[in-house]
Amino acid sequence: MPVSAAEPRLDSTDPAAQFVTYLDYYRAAVARKLDGLTGAQLTTSVLPSGWTPAELLIHLVHMERRWFVWGFLGEQVDDPWGDSGGDPEGPWQVPDGVTVAALLDNLHVGGERTRAVLAEHDLAERAAVGGRFAEDPPTLLWICFHVLQEYARHTGHLDVARELVDGSTGE
Repeated sequence: MPVSAAEPRLDSTDPAAQFVTYLDYYRAAVARKLDGLTGAQLTTSVLPSGWTPAELLIHLVHMERRWFVWGFLGEQVDDPWGDSGGDPEGPWQVPDGVTVAALLDNLHVGGERTRAVLAEHDLAERAAVGGRFAEDPPTLLWICFHVLQEYARHTGHLDVARELVDGSTGE
């Protein structure tokens, strides 16, 4: 999907294609909202909760991988909670030396992996046991909805942070 500020509208009745398109759209929206911010703006919080745009980005990178690779596929991943220092309840943090450019690359590489998962599996299929889930794994459909709402919510958060940083609003 081209990097567009226009909300996607597919005529397809294929739910997996809809998820792929919307997840691509939100990844592109995140990249647009970060574009033009200085290093200091990317790493400084303007919100009472304290997170920075770079920290939100690392969260999205890890979140998508946790749900589709570690969660659905059941593959072991290095440091699944790397966005929070290994603590699932910890605050987001970007390790020293990790750049926003590298995180954006990882975001899009993760998107490629998600597209492959959605192309190769039925939405009714349950996640593997042994990765993120020890029992009662959710369906791929549930995971898609969860990840989509995470992207929508956090893209909105990033929109507010960007407005507070430099007044930019909208797409």
